[in-house]
Amino acid sequence: MRLLIALLLVLGLAGLAYLAARARAGKMVVATGGKFGAVHSRPVYHGAYVAVLALAPALIVLAGWGIFGDRVVVAQVIAALPVDQQPADKLAQSALMNEVRGLVTGDLPQAFNPVAPKLAPIYANAVANGELLAGALAVALLCAGGLWGYSRIRPDFRARTAVEAQVQGVLLLASVVAILTTFGIVLSLIFESIRFFGMVSPVEFLTGLQWSPQTALRADQVGSTGSFGAVPLFWGTIFIGAIIAMLVAIPLGLLSAIYLTQYAAPGLRRWLKPVLELLAGVPTVVYGFFAALTIAPLVRQFAVAIGMTDASADSALAAGLVMGIMIIPFVSSMADDALTAVPRAMRDGSLAMGATMSETVKKVLVPAALPGIVGGVLLAVSRAIGETMIVVMAAGLAANLTANPFSSVTTVTTQIVALLTGDQEFDSAKTLSAFALGLVLFCMTLVLNIYALAVVKRYREAYE
Repeated sequence: MRLLIALLLVLGLAGLAYLAARARAGKMVVATGGKFGAVHSRPVYHGAYVAVLALAPALIVLAGWGIFGDRVVVAQVIAALPVDQQPADKLAQSALMNEVRGLVTGDLPQAFNPVAPKLAPIYANAVANGELLAGALAVALLCAGGLWGYSRIRPDFRARTAVEAQVQGVLLLASVVAILTTFGIVLSLIFESIRFFGMVSPVEFLTGLQWSPQTALRADQVGSTGSFGAVPLFWGTIFIGAIIAMLVAIPLGLLSAIYLTQYAAPGLRRWLKPVLELLAGVPTVVYGFFAALTIAPLVRQFAVAIGMTDASADSALAAGLVMGIMIIPFVSSMADDALTAVPRAMRDGSLAMGATMSETVKKVLVPAALPGIVGGVLLAVSRAIGETMIVVMAAGLAANLTANPFSSVTTVTTQIVALLTGDQEFDSAKTLSAFALGLVLFCMTLVLNIYALAVVKRYREAYE
C-alpha cells in the first residue's frame, strides 16, 4: 500500500514538474516576442525533458524495490532468527515465509510452524520500513532530477533534441529487453533439454514411436522406465494444426479475402470484415467447448454412419475443424491486406486486356499478393501449432500414431501442459521432457519461418 502511495506521489510530482517547466519555457517565448529562432524548442519539449529527468530515476527505484524488495526483507527476517532455528534449505525457508506472509495479511489464521508468529511482526516492520525508504529515496531522486532539469531551461537549450534522444533510448531499451527475453527463452530450453538428453537418448526421443513418460519412486515399481518416443506427439501436432486446420482455414480465409476485396460492395465490406474478425477475439476455451459439445459428437455420428463403429468421442478431425475456424481471420486479414496492397494499375490493366474478374484474381492479383498470403498462412500455422485448449477438450491426451482423423491424438503443447501441471520435480526425465518438447517445437517453427521467408523472397524478386 505504501508503495502504491509513493508511486502516485511520484507521478503527481512529475506532472507538476512538467507544468512548471512548460510554464517557464512559455514565459521565455513571450519575453522574446515570439521572434523566429529566438527559442530553440517549444515549451512542451522543455516540460517533457524535465518530467523525464524527474520520473525516470524514481521509477527505477520503485521498480527495483518491487522486484528485489521481498528478497531483502526475507534476508532480514531470517537473519533475526537464531542460527539453530534458521531453515535448513530453500524449501523450508519458502514454507516458513509463506506462513509468515499469511499471518501478516490475515489469510492464515494460525501457523503450523511455532517460529512463524514471532517472525510476523518482524516481517511487517521490515516491509513497512523498506517501502518507506524506497518511497523517500524515489521522491528525493525525483526532486533532484526535476530541479536539475529545471535549471537547464534556457532559450538556446536544445530540449527537443534531448527529448528525442530520451525516446530513442526508451525504444532501444525495449528492443534490447525483447531480444534478451528471446535469448533467455532459448537458453532455458537448451539447458533443460541438455539435462533431459543426459537421461534419455536423443535418438530415442526423436525417433521413438511410444510416448509414456512414466516415472516411479522405486526401481522395482511397474513403469519405472518410461517411454519417451515423441514421434506421435510431433505427428499429432502436424496432423491437427498443419493439415486438418489448414485445409479448413486456407481456402475459407483466402476466398473470403478475395470476395471482400474484389467483389463485395463497400457498404457490405464495412459490415462483413469486422464480423469475420470477431472470430479472432473469441477465447480458445470457448472454441474448446464448442468442439467438445457440438463438433465432436457430430463427427462421431458421421463416422458411425459410414461404418466406423470404433470412432473415438475425441478425434483429431473435431479439433482440427474448430481450430481451422478459429484461425480463418488470421489468413483472411493477411490476405486482405496483401490483395489491397497490389497496385490498382495491375488489376485495371488485366481487365483492360479483356480478362474477366476471376481470371484477373487467379492470374494477376493472387500471384502478386502471394508473399503476403504466405505470411498469413505462416501466422495461421504458428497459431495452430501453439493451440492447447481445443486439443485438450476435443482431441484428448492419447499419444497415438495414426492417420485416422476419427481417432484420438494429442499434440506437443498439450503434453507440455500435462507434464508441467501440479507439483513437479525438475530433476526427473518426465518433467524435463517438457523442455525438450518445447525446444523441438521452437525448431519446427523456426524452420517454417525460414522456408516462408525463402518463398516470399522468391516471389518478391519476380514482381519487383
